[in-house]
Amino acid sequence: MISPDIPVLFAGFGAGLSLIIAIGAQNAFVLRQGLLREHVVPVVLLCMGSDAVLILAGISGVGAAIEAAPWILVVARWAGAAFLLAYAFTAARRVMSKSSALSTERGGSAGLWATLGTVAALTWLNPHVYLDTVLLLGSLGAAHGEARWSFGAGAAAASVIWFSLLGFGARFLAPVFARPAAWRLLDAAIAVTMVIIAAQLVFGH
Repeated sequence: MISPDIPVLFAGFGAGLSLIIAIGAQNAFVLRQGLLREHVVPVVLLCMGSDAVLILAGISGVGAAIEAAPWILVVARWAGAAFLLAYAFTAARRVMSKSSALSTERGGSAGLWATLGTVAALTWLNPHVYLDTVLLLGSLGAAHGEARWSFGAGAAAASVIWFSLLGFGARFLAPVFARPAAWRLLDAAIAVTMVIIAAQLVFGH
């Protein structure tokens, strides 16, 4: 009973992985938290859970509702762009700061709820999440009929594996980021990435 759905499951895994692995705001934030070793488990779990909900929504046909109400994407686009620019400004300030080593021994680390709030905003205020995860994966899954749930399970599995590797695997890069200069480069890259994505949201439509 399960074997006929295995190819569909792997198809979902491949499609999900291809959409998740990209230089984006969410991935950059998860990587940074992994390097800092701060709130990694809840951050990774929130990313996984958010993807699972969005994938389920797409497979269930919620994408049709979004297409019928395009204002949802408009609101997400402008709110997301504003948040990304604010976060880019924060990252740029860290680059200019003399204390940008950002070691976990220093005080001033963001609290759990503030961190989770940032992750949630980076995830749910990104209109590409609705276009890619809900609409695209939903459409691809619908093509498999009753096996669409296997497709969704494969896409969700890709999310679990990717965010686990990104969040928990980042610690292996810790020796590189023992130097303040490395943190400045990372924060500069994050700031530039956020600005580019914000510009794409505003001017790319």
